[in-house]
Amino acid sequence: MFFKFTTAGESHGKALLTIIEGLPAGLHIDIAAVNHELWRRQQGYGRGGRMKIEKDEVQVLSGIRHGQTLGSPITLMIENRDFVHWQQIMSTEPIDTEPANPRIVKRPRPGHADLAGGQKFQTRDLRNILERASARETTARVASGAIA
Repeated sequence: MFFKFTTAGESHGKALLTIIEGLPAGLHIDIAAVNHELWRRQQGYGRGGRMKIEKDEVQVLSGIRHGQTLGSPITLMIENRDFVHWQQIMSTEPIDTEPANPRIVKRPRPGHADLAGGQKFQTRDLRNILERASARETTARVASGAIA
């Protein structure tokens, strides 16, 4: 048996998702314990203002019934409550005109994945990179780890 997880979502997108595979049927899953680990992630030194906005809680979309695994992949979602402020910038729909404040990121941040990601994916708008390579993305990883 293997344990594998995949994350999806952007830092300022609608939600973060994780799909977990490899758990057998019949394991008890304590969602309150998962939420406690998400809470722990938000504590401590160096946390930004974003941590005060979000109160991360996992929603189970599939793979768990009555607190037990089904043996199928588990899908967890963590909603981004701040998305209301990013709807235009992070819209999945094509836009006809440039937004008034597009928040295009052109300068790579030192110590981040911006430069390497921009080169790899041939993009000058580094927002496409930093939205995935963000501290917020670790939320889905923490939820997966709590299940493990």
